[in-house]
Amino acid sequence: MVRKHDDKADAAPPLSDQQVAEYLRRHPDFLLRHTELAAFLAPPSRWPGSEAVVDLQTFMIDRLQEEVDRVRGAAEHLIHTSRSNMSTQNRTHQAVLALLSADSMAELAGAVADDLAPMLDVDVATLAFEESGEALPELAAAAILRLPPGHVDRVLGGPDRACALAEQMPGDPLVFGEGADLVSSSALVRLDAGGRCPAGLLALGSRHGRTFHSGQGTELIAFLAQVAALSVRRFVG
Repeated sequence: MVRKHDDKADAAPPLSDQQVAEYLRRHPDFLLRHTELAAFLAPPSRWPGSEAVVDLQTFMIDRLQEEVDRVRGAAEHLIHTSRSNMSTQNRTHQAVLALLSADSMAELAGAVADDLAPMLDVDVATLAFEESGEALPELAAAAILRLPPGHVDRVLGGPDRACALAEQMPGDPLVFGEGADLVSSSALVRLDAGGRCPAGLLALGSRHGRTFHSGQGTELIAFLAQVAALSVRRFVG
């Protein structure tokens, strides 16, 4: 005869209250090591005046309050970041429209110098191009700065670098011209318009030392520089 296996017989007997209490006596730091259990335990009533009673209610409330504060802080940070990103996107879209509205190289340089700074909430914005052996009257506009050959690679850190962000650093007079004294933080982006146009830079500078920093995303700045390069290509073939 084959005996049926009884799963219930193999199951461990449930712990008694006395066994649980004895375990907690031997491990008084149990709840400190398993604070997540505070959310599931039923808090005891308070018995004022009884020194022999350990009140866990305050402990559990404090733990839950810490968790609430942590979640609230994370939510507030996410909301602030989302609003900041949306504001930056809107500013970038306005700047792109200003660049696309230019009908000449002089107007494009003027849009960068006069419109981009307030739109992007910076203090200085410039267009700068390296000198080349070929005369390019389109780049002779007053608002366009001229750079010595090789200067773009030097300030960006090499020919493979497209962008350089600097914090707590004085502005380069060659890149920012008369506005260099206002600059404590900067974003320099390579302009590669192709054709006859030499290497150039779109430069943004702020008087606040951490407007731009190494941990910052550069996608929107790079996009703005691409639009600027395409606009330059329209006028300098």
